[in-house]
Amino acid sequence: MTIAAPEGGALSTPVRAPLGRLLRSELRWVLRRPRTQIGLGILALVPVLMGIGIVATDSPGGSGLLTQIAGNGLVLPVAALSISLALLLPLAVTMAAADALAGESAHGTLRGLLLAPVSRPRLVLVKAVGVLSVAMAAVAAVTLVGIVTGLVLVGPSGTAHGMLTLSGTEVGPGSALLRVSLAAAWTVGQLAAVGAVALTVSSATEHPLVVLAAVLGGLIVFGVLSSIPALDWLQPMLLTTGWFAITDVLRDPVPLDGLASSSLRAACYLVLGLALTLARTTTREA
Repeated sequence: MTIAAPEGGALSTPVRAPLGRLLRSELRWVLRRPRTQIGLGILALVPVLMGIGIVATDSPGGSGLLTQIAGNGLVLPVAALSISLALLLPLAVTMAAADALAGESAHGTLRGLLLAPVSRPRLVLVKAVGVLSVAMAAVAAVTLVGIVTGLVLVGPSGTAHGMLTLSGTEVGPGSALLRVSLAAAWTVGQLAAVGAVALTVSSATEHPLVVLAAVLGGLIVFGVLSSIPALDWLQPMLLTTGWFAITDVLRDPVPLDGLASSSLRAACYLVLGLALTLARTTTREA
C-alpha cells in the first residue's frame, strides 16, 4: 500500500502508493479468486441452459418473455439477465462486497489496511471499484454468452437477422444489439446499488455470511412487500420495484419511464450506501 524512499541511508516519510496501482492490485485480487471465477462460470451457463431448453422443445411453452425467445435469438440475453437479476447476479455482487471488508476483517488483513497511510475514502473507493468490476464481469458473461447462444442455438429473427420486439415489430441487428447493451448497462446500475448496500453491511460486521443473509434477505423482503397491493405507497422506496422494467428494451419504441425511474432509485441507494460505508470506515478503529 505504501512505498518508502531511502535518503541518506535512512527511510523518509512513507509515500502513498499511486491510486492506479491500488486499483490494479484490487482488481487482480477480486477477479482471480476461485469463487469469483466459479460464479461467473455459473452465470454464463444460464443463457446456455435457457437456449437448450427452448430448442429441445417443439414450442417454448409459457407466455411472455420465454415465448418470445423462440426463433428470436437476440431476446435470449435480455431474458437471461432478467432471470439472473432475481437472485444469481445479486448473489455474485454481494459475495464480492462481503469479502471486500467483512472478509478481510475476519482474516485480519483489514487492520493492516486501516493502519497504513492510505486515506479511508481511497480505501472505500478501491473496494467499491472491486465490487463494481464483479458486477460488470457478471453482466458481461451473461450478455455475451446469451448473444452467442441465441444466435447459434435459437437463431436470428426474420430475414434482417435482427429482433422481433414484444410490440410485434422487427428491428435490425444494430438496433437489437443496442437494446441488449442498454439492458446490460441498466443491470450494472442496479447491481451497483446492491453492491453499495452490501458494502455498508460489510463495513459493520466481521462475518461475510451476515452480509449475504442481510442483503439477500432484504431483497427477498422487498420482493414480498412489492407484491402486496395494500403497500403500493411503499413501492417507490423499494430497490426491486422497477426490476421488471428490463423487458421494456424489447418494446418498440422503447419506453424509458420505467428504466429511468428504476435507475434513479438505484442511484439513491448507491449514494446512500457509499456514504454510510465511508462514514463507518472513517470512524472505525484499526
